[in-house]
Amino acid sequence: VQLQASGGGSVQTGGSLRLSCAASGRTETVLEMGWHRQAPGKEREVVARIFWGSGNTYYADPVKGRFTISRDRAESTVWLGMSSLKPEDTAVYYCAARLLGRSNWDRWGQGTLVTVSS
Repeated sequence: VQLQASGGGSVQTGGSLRLSCAASGRTETVLEMGWHRQAPGKEREVVARIFWGSGNTYYADPVKGRFTISRDRAESTVWLGMSSLKPEDTAVYYCAARLLGRSNWDRWGQGTLVTVSS
């Protein structure tokens, strides 16, 4: 499975962005997709996850109510809609996949930078 992320950019506080992650290869082996982010000087953290089959989602507390993860299995694409953005959302965002039978995130896309200015 290969992942290609896109959609980062610069916005002002309160603005919105949508990130996309296109998956290719053996997508039938994907169990879960997630968006992670890493801010300067901080560890990478998962912000939103979605189960590929059921569509069930999980959000980290800092983004609940502001971010929405969604997927289209036919298009093999996952999106992260981000609204009411804050400066603390500034980070490099990565999409990742967890494959069937695996416990770790073992496929990663390239990062896409999101910058939120005050």
